[in-house]
Amino acid sequence: MLAEYLLLPLLASYASAVQISVAKSGGNVTTGLQYGAMEEEINHCGEGGLYAELIRNRAFQGSTTYPSNLDAWSAVGGSTLSLQNLTDPLSSALPTSVRITGKGTSGISNTGFWGIDVRPQKYSGSFYVKGSYKGSFTASLQASNGEVFASAQVSSKSVANDWVQHEFTLTPKKKASSSNNTFVLTFDASKTSGGSLDFNLISLFPPTWNNRPNGMRRDLMQALQDLGPKFLRFPGGNNLEGQTIEGRWKWNETIGPLTQRPGRATTWGYEETSGMGLVEYMEWCDDLGMEPILAVWAGLALNGNVVPEAELDVYVQDALDELEFLTGSVDTKYGALRAKYGHPKPWTIRYVEVGNEDNLSSGLSSYKSYRFQAFYDAITKKYPNIQVLASTIDMTLPGNAGGDYHLYDIPDNFITKFGMFDSYSDAHPILLGEIAATEYNNGVGIDWSNTHFSLYPWWLGSVAEAVFLLGAERNADKIIGTTYAPFLMNLDSYEWSPTMISFNSNPDDTAKSTSWHVYNLFNKNHMTNTLPATSNDTFGPLYYATGVNSKTNSHIFKAAVYNSTADVPVSLTFEGVGRGTTADLTILTAPSDVSMNAVGGANVVQSQTTKIKAGKQGVFSFNLPNLSVAVLTTN
Repeated sequence: MLAEYLLLPLLASYASAVQISVAKSGGNVTTGLQYGAMEEEINHCGEGGLYAELIRNRAFQGSTTYPSNLDAWSAVGGSTLSLQNLTDPLSSALPTSVRITGKGTSGISNTGFWGIDVRPQKYSGSFYVKGSYKGSFTASLQASNGEVFASAQVSSKSVANDWVQHEFTLTPKKKASSSNNTFVLTFDASKTSGGSLDFNLISLFPPTWNNRPNGMRRDLMQALQDLGPKFLRFPGGNNLEGQTIEGRWKWNETIGPLTQRPGRATTWGYEETSGMGLVEYMEWCDDLGMEPILAVWAGLALNGNVVPEAELDVYVQDALDELEFLTGSVDTKYGALRAKYGHPKPWTIRYVEVGNEDNLSSGLSSYKSYRFQAFYDAITKKYPNIQVLASTIDMTLPGNAGGDYHLYDIPDNFITKFGMFDSYSDAHPILLGEIAATEYNNGVGIDWSNTHFSLYPWWLGSVAEAVFLLGAERNADKIIGTTYAPFLMNLDSYEWSPTMISFNSNPDDTAKSTSWHVYNLFNKNHMTNTLPATSNDTFGPLYYATGVNSKTNSHIFKAAVYNSTADVPVSLTFEGVGRGTTADLTILTAPSDVSMNAVGGANVVQSQTTKIKAGKQGVFSFNLPNLSVAVLTTN
């Protein structure tokens, strides 16, 4: 780190202009700080998240932790519902089905993920049924008052001794006034043998991103695309670990036909379907042009259970099998399986993280002693071009291994960490895998017993995050990338807040948080090289990073003002940039330090972009208000 980048006293005010002079060379040659995403939406908001499935509890999946149930379902037409574990189930992965028994019109309805969005578009649905039936089924989308928005007659192909899939489409003519709608499936029980039929895997999808079958919600993918993330770390954090060793995320149970995915008891209080599995994560990366950062299970569960060293080999091999599935040629065992599931072309994996937060749950001792080394050695031996990351930096890293640093804290403490990477070596690159200001300044820190700190990110916290990110920008040669976490939260069911993007069943209500706007501004003004700067003043309350984008030949100044008593006048020069050069100056502010972007509400972040011109000696002069985030980019 260059001498000009020393962290000096914080929380000062300015009586005169800050004069900053940026050198033409001598900075760090980097690829720039990469802003990414972390797959935490399943962890914290259930499968009513990015995954576009509209039917909740579609296959009645359960476990000893969360037994199968009829959550979100109810009987219609005077019929009765009962869960069945038949001797000939739909599949061994989906052993539980629902039996609908009645007289005349009978059926079942589903409330979706706390509502179903209905608008004029094509909905694609399917269901499996077993039992002799000579009539037809009616699938429909209805309002809570019974108004039918769309219906379809589905001719029965049902037989007594086999499971048969039926498919249908629904195309409403108008948009519903709210999301308080249901999906209804009915049949004439008098035309069955015995007055009942068995159903399973009842599914309904709206149009998905890139029209992928079994795909993603368009509004949430759009919010992600607008952010422009460069990487995705998956399959989440605690979702990977599981509460128990048996409850860990098993990649080979998330691939293939939906009928072959058993689901699992998650860390966050519900049973997931695994409809969004390993292949869907990779397609997500493909669709948004993101670098995949694959996390592999490392032998630690959240309850503190650890795989003994003598038994670890099977889990190391499982990680190698997963990598072969993703990257192997079709001539390999698992590469051939990938091709069978529709992806003959191998994917590229350049980063693998071993575990998640193994410094917690009493896991650090075994992680340092043998667990990380076993995975590191095996992966680097077979895949020498893969950068292996430890899930912590609280250890001595072997070889060229990198680490993952997570920071949840109060805003003031983010400021004190502005210079924490200045003394780090670039021999062991760091991923800032989970970063968020999560509780108001209280002089103490985080109360970890309260997982609902603040419903939404708030402006003071977002500015504090910006200060920390600027410290990372200045050290981008040492840092792989950074992401806010958690990333997506369904306001109707969540385990953690605040979160970067919040939503409910109505796509029109999706809210991009104040932190989303900070990340978006920094991400869209990418530095490929840092440049050294000298100043007549110290860091605080103005914090900044300087650099250049070699692809556009633009000089860049990124800044944030935290706890200033007045506007900060800035005089900025770039060596080699002369008088008359124009630049775009974008300044983000908000009405107050507690301003939030709420689901269904207006965006509170005020963004103003002005074109300014360098004066004598190439000086750009401007003022930055307190609690502002800014970027200047020369034209």
